[in-house]
Amino acid sequence: MREASHVIPANEYRRERWKNGLGWTREIIRVPDDDAWRWRLSIAEIERDAAFSSFPGVDRELVLVRGNGLRLRFTDGRCVTLEPPHGKLRFRGEDDVHGELVDGLTHDFNLMWRRDAVRAELFHRPLVGTMLFFAEPGVTWAIHLLAGQAVFDIADGLPPLWTGDTAFLVSTEGRRRYALQGGGELLAIRIEDSARRDASL
Repeated sequence: MREASHVIPANEYRRERWKNGLGWTREIIRVPDDDAWRWRLSIAEIERDAAFSSFPGVDRELVLVRGNGLRLRFTDGRCVTLEPPHGKLRFRGEDDVHGELVDGLTHDFNLMWRRDAVRAELFHRPLVGTMLFFAEPGVTWAIHLLAGQAVFDIADGLPPLWTGDTAFLVSTEGRRRYALQGGGELLAIRIEDSARRDASL
């Protein structure tokens, strides 16, 4: 990942096959950008019922961003339906789970992180007026705009956000404030390195 804060437009996401080959995903970012990533963001395109890929040692959170719903059946008997507009679920990457479409294809925002490397939190929020985010060494914010449009303060030096874009807010020296204003709704993901968290305990 770049050390500077930046925006990735939706049309620059990389489309690739699922790990198990049963579907497609648009990868937003992986950090670092190799197979040993610590965390990853993508948007899964689910066009048919299919088993999910297995990711041992990884936790994940799935958010419905388009479509009429996705039913997740786990082999332990659990069954959870992600309902519109933005149903979500956190589960383990090693869980044996099968996805079933409720009524037509879905697009699902997919946050994955290695539980021994980072801690991740995902928040779904309306954007009305101004929201503040604070980045610092060891803490990154990813802001995915679900709907609407938004702009950062001129001092932040970042381009506007349009529906589907994702901003990454970092700071290598001390705590830095970012101000985002506009209208719509977003997913805000806070990623904290485990080394930083352990040092503060």
